Amino acid sequence: MNPSILIVKDLWKSYGQTDAVQGLNFEISKGVFFGLLGPNGAGKTTTINILSGLIEPTRGSVLIDEFDLFSRPMEAKAKLGLVPQNFALYPTLCARDNLVFFGRIYGLKGRRLEERISCVLDIVELADRANQTVATFSNGMKRRLNIAAGLLHEPEILILDEPTVGVDTQSRNAILESIRSLNQSGVTVLYTTHYIEEAQRLCDRVAIMDQGKIIALDSPARLIGDLGKGMIRVEFSAGIDDTLLDQMKPIGLVRVVDDQKRRIHIETDHVDQASKEFLELMKRWDGLLKTLDISGPNLETVFIHLTGKNLRD
Repeated sequence: MNPSILIVKDLWKSYGQTDAVQGLNFEISKGVFFGLLGPNGAGKTTTINILSGLIEPTRGSVLIDEFDLFSRPMEAKAKLGLVPQNFALYPTLCARDNLVFFGRIYGLKGRRLEERISCVLDIVELADRANQTVATFSNGMKRRLNIAAGLLHEPEILILDEPTVGVDTQSRNAILESIRSLNQSGVTVLYTTHYIEEAQRLCDRVAIMDQGKIIALDSPARLIGDLGKGMIRVEFSAGIDDTLLDQMKPIGLVRVVDDQKRRIHIETDHVDQASKEFLELMKRWDGLLKTLDISGPNLETVFIHLTGKNLRD
């Protein structure tokens, strides 16, 4: 096993009486593609902000390649690249001039800076747009330039906070392929996303957070094997009463998702049989069923099983 490049020990962050992050402990080995998932309010953003050095924890430590992020920030941050969710770009400058600006912040200059700009533009497939003003870029192109800026100083670990949000399918696939290639070249990746299929497709290991804590951490395959359930997700045209809920209980574990009792999840180990039983039951409630989604065990059903929520809720 490769040595750890990121070690998080007993990490806490409190705001008044609220503990946003509660005692996190995990490690990321060099070269691993690591996903951090959590519903809104889970503490994921706070965690990323701490690991990026943007805010200090209430207590606990973060080591990046054996350097403490808060007692030796210069050495630790030199190993770290950050691609934030918000665009960290100057819209009135062209792509190249943006990269010149950020490269100089990293201490790059002269031929070395030019070489790195050329390299990262090739990685994100923007070399032909280098002199185009960023204000004219699509969201997908801006996302790719964001990644280029985070790669200029050749970080050993790259933190990407939802790098595909708000982009079209073609741009999303291009971004994912660029990130996959970076990881295959040896760059460690810490990745957050609201598209759980991305995490299942790309990640070697996944941590799932809820209410400030990590509640599961393993490879996607093991999480699915150990915790994955078949899932029947239903939306009704109107709120349902307890009579119907009671009739659904023999089918599987029933969770009511919203206060109006219009959306429910049914978890089951036997999704085909449960689906047949549910559809038979619905024949007695004609017109009530609005939408129906049936899934076999996957990382999304693991997430719902553990948190009771969809990732994008």
